[in-house]
Amino acid sequence: MDHRLFFSATQRNKIYIGDVLSKILLKKGSVLEIGSGSGEHGVEFQKRFPEIIWQTSDPVSEHRKSIISWIDHEKLNIKMPKPLVIDVTKIPWPIPSKLLDTLQVIISINMVHITPWECTEALFKESGKLLNCGKFLILYGPFKIENKHISVSNELFDKSLKIENKDWGLRNLEEVNKEAIINGFQQKQLIKMPANNLTLIYQKVT
Repeated sequence: MDHRLFFSATQRNKIYIGDVLSKILLKKGSVLEIGSGSGEHGVEFQKRFPEIIWQTSDPVSEHRKSIISWIDHEKLNIKMPKPLVIDVTKIPWPIPSKLLDTLQVIISINMVHITPWECTEALFKESGKLLNCGKFLILYGPFKIENKHISVSNELFDKSLKIENKDWGLRNLEEVNKEAIINGFQQKQLIKMPANNLTLIYQKVT
C-alpha cells in the first residue's frame, strides 16, 4: 500500500539543500536526519549521495509510513535503512551502534520553527553528545537575525505559526548560536537560501 506523502516545500528546496550538502558531505559514513517528515528529502539525498547512508527519523507514525513507502518506491530498500522513532526531546535517542560508529552529520530541515523551543535545545544537547569533534550539525529553515525578520513573508509566516501554536515560531539566530556554543559547536557557515530561508552549518569543536 502506498503511504507516500507529498510536501510542496520539500519539492521546492531539495535541490538547493542538496547543493549545499554536496560541499561538505564526506564520501563515507552516515547522516542522521531529525524530523524527516514525508521522507522526500531522505530518498532524494540518498540517491544524490550514494556513498553515504542516509538515516531518516520521525516521531509521527504517519510520517514513518510515508518514508518507508518512499524508500520502496525509489527501490532503495537494500541501501537505505527504515526510519528511526526519535522524539527529539526524549534523550538519549535510540541510535543503533552501527549508525553511531559512522555518524558524520546530523541534519534537521524545517523543524525548529514548528516545534517548541525545548526541541531546539534538545537537538543541540543530544547532537553534542553523539557527534565527534569535526563533525557537523546542519539546520535549514527561516530564522530571525538580531530579532528581526529578514522578509515580510517570513513575518507573516511567523504570525501564522504562533496562531496555530503559541510555542512555535521563527527562532532568533543569536539564540540558536548560543545553544550551539553551550553544546560544543561553532557556526561554520551561514548560507542564504531561496525563499528567505537559511542553512546553518555548525561544527563540533570540543
